[in-house]
Amino acid sequence: MKLSTKGRYAVMAMADLAAASGGGPVTLAEIASRQSISLSYLEQLFAKLRRADVVTSVRGPGGGYRLSRQADEIRISDIITAVDEPLRATRCSNAKGCLADGRRCVTHDLWDELSRHIFLFLSSVTLEDVTQRRVQGSASGASGRLDRAVGLLMNHEAAE
Repeated sequence: MKLSTKGRYAVMAMADLAAASGGGPVTLAEIASRQSISLSYLEQLFAKLRRADVVTSVRGPGGGYRLSRQADEIRISDIITAVDEPLRATRCSNAKGCLADGRRCVTHDLWDELSRHIFLFLSSVTLEDVTQRRVQGSASGASGRLDRAVGLLMNHEAAE
């Protein structure tokens, strides 16, 4: 599954906003400059983020955007769903199925479950985790535990 530009840019911009705000509003022009994202594209994304109550806007001189809640209360999945980014690994575009005759393909459940895992992972990561760089290695820790569990199981079965 590949996350589109819309979702990636929204998360980048929100991480920039969280890191740069210091309590005051941040302009989209500042974010656009730092992240090399088109200002008009950011305007579209932030309109959706505002409607989803992920950010609030401050009008007037010195205005801009600020987070609507603390960074540790905003999940990455909140940001991605706010900009209407589908988190689907299946190719199905409707409830029927992925094949021309409406049936589901044999791998549908695999990709559907992958989509759920991706959503669960993004729901477990906060904006603060990203800005504090606490995401790196989080998946490898789980992988290491799985490797140890499989190793213990293999040793147990070999002993029987």
